Amino acid sequence: MPRIAFKMKLHPGKEAEYQRRHDELWPELAVLLREAGIRNYSIFLDETTLDLLGTLTIDNPVALERLPGHPVMQKWWDYMQDIMETNPDHSPVSIPLKEVFYLP
Repeated sequence: MPRIAFKMKLHPGKEAEYQRRHDELWPELAVLLREAGIRNYSIFLDETTLDLLGTLTIDNPVALERLPGHPVMQKWWDYMQDIMETNPDHSPVSIPLKEVFYLP
Protein backbone atom coordinates (compact mmCIF):
# COMPACT_ATOMS: atom_id res chain seq x y z
CA MET A 1 0.00 0.00 0.00
CA PRO A 2 1.66 3.28 -1.09
CA ARG A 3 2.60 5.85 1.56
CA ILE A 4 2.22 9.52 0.74
CA ALA A 5 3.56 12.54 2.60
CA PHE A 6 3.03 16.23 1.94
CA LYS A 7 3.36 19.58 3.66
CA MET A 8 1.01 22.52 3.96
CA LYS A 9 1.18 25.85 5.80
CA LEU A 10 -1.02 27.20 8.58
CA HIS A 11 -1.62 30.93 9.08
CA PRO A 12 -0.15 32.38 12.30
CA GLY A 13 -2.47 32.24 15.28
CA LYS A 14 -4.74 29.59 13.72
CA GLU A 15 -3.30 26.54 15.47
CA ALA A 16 -6.19 26.06 17.92
CA GLU A 17 -8.81 26.64 15.21
CA TYR A 18 -7.15 24.12 12.89
CA GLN A 19 -7.14 21.57 15.73
CA ARG A 20 -10.78 22.29 16.59
CA ARG A 21 -11.95 21.86 13.00
CA HIS A 22 -10.20 18.53 12.69
CA ASP A 23 -11.47 17.38 16.09
CA GLU A 24 -14.95 17.99 14.63
CA LEU A 25 -14.22 16.43 11.22
CA TRP A 26 -17.39 16.12 9.20
CA PRO A 27 -18.62 12.51 9.06
CA GLU A 28 -19.27 12.81 5.31
CA LEU A 29 -15.64 13.83 4.75
CA ALA A 30 -14.35 10.89 6.80
CA VAL A 31 -16.55 8.55 4.72
CA LEU A 32 -15.30 10.09 1.46
CA LEU A 33 -11.66 9.67 2.46
CA ARG A 34 -12.18 6.07 3.58
CA GLU A 35 -14.10 5.22 0.40
CA ALA A 36 -11.17 6.63 -1.59
CA GLY A 37 -8.98 4.02 0.12
CA ILE A 38 -7.16 6.42 2.46
CA ARG A 39 -5.88 4.83 5.65
CA ASN A 40 -3.60 5.87 8.50
CA TYR A 41 -4.04 9.57 7.72
CA SER A 42 -2.20 11.84 10.14
CA ILE A 43 -1.36 15.53 10.14
CA PHE A 44 1.44 16.89 12.32
CA LEU A 45 2.15 20.54 13.14
CA ASP A 46 5.62 22.06 13.44
CA GLU A 47 4.79 24.79 15.94
CA THR A 48 7.96 26.76 15.13
CA THR A 49 7.27 27.11 11.39
CA LEU A 50 3.51 26.39 11.22
CA ASP A 51 4.23 23.73 8.62
CA LEU A 52 1.71 20.91 8.54
CA LEU A 53 3.01 17.46 7.60
CA GLY A 54 0.42 15.04 6.29
CA THR A 55 1.01 11.32 5.92
CA LEU A 56 -1.33 8.63 4.67
CA THR A 57 -1.50 5.29 3.01
CA ILE A 58 -3.82 4.64 0.11
CA ASP A 59 -5.00 1.58 -1.75
CA ASN A 60 -4.73 3.28 -5.15
CA PRO A 61 -3.01 6.69 -5.50
CA VAL A 62 -5.12 7.45 -8.60
CA ALA A 63 -8.10 7.81 -6.23
CA LEU A 64 -6.51 10.99 -4.85
CA GLU A 65 -6.87 12.59 -8.28
CA ARG A 66 -10.67 12.24 -8.10
CA LEU A 67 -11.11 13.85 -4.66
CA PRO A 68 -10.77 17.50 -5.79
CA GLY A 69 -13.91 17.16 -7.92
CA HIS A 70 -16.07 15.91 -5.08
CA PRO A 71 -18.51 18.47 -3.59
CA VAL A 72 -17.69 17.46 0.01
CA MET A 73 -13.97 18.04 -0.61
CA GLN A 74 -14.66 21.42 -2.21
CA LYS A 75 -16.88 22.39 0.72
CA TRP A 76 -14.10 21.39 3.19
CA TRP A 77 -11.55 23.45 1.28
CA ASP A 78 -13.87 26.47 1.40
CA TYR A 79 -14.24 25.93 5.14
CA MET A 80 -10.46 25.72 5.72
CA GLN A 81 -9.23 28.43 3.34
CA ASP A 82 -9.27 31.21 5.95
CA ILE A 83 -6.75 29.50 8.25
CA MET A 84 -4.14 28.09 5.87
CA GLU A 85 -2.32 28.83 2.63
CA THR A 86 -4.56 27.94 -0.30
CA ASN A 87 -4.69 28.00 -4.07
CA PRO A 88 -7.26 30.11 -5.98
CA ASP A 89 -9.73 27.17 -5.88
CA HIS A 90 -9.32 27.09 -2.05
CA SER A 91 -7.47 23.78 -2.13
CA PRO A 92 -4.56 23.81 0.31
CA VAL A 93 -1.15 24.61 -1.07
CA SER A 94 0.29 21.12 -0.75
CA ILE A 95 3.87 20.17 -1.49
CA PRO A 96 4.53 16.46 -2.05
CA LEU A 97 7.45 15.04 -0.09
CA LYS A 98 9.83 12.41 -1.39
CA GLU A 99 10.33 9.38 0.83
CA VAL A 100 14.01 8.90 1.60
CA PHE A 101 13.81 6.35 4.43
CA TYR A 102 11.35 3.81 5.78
CA LEU A 103 11.75 1.32 8.61
CA PRO A 104 8.82 -1.12 8.61
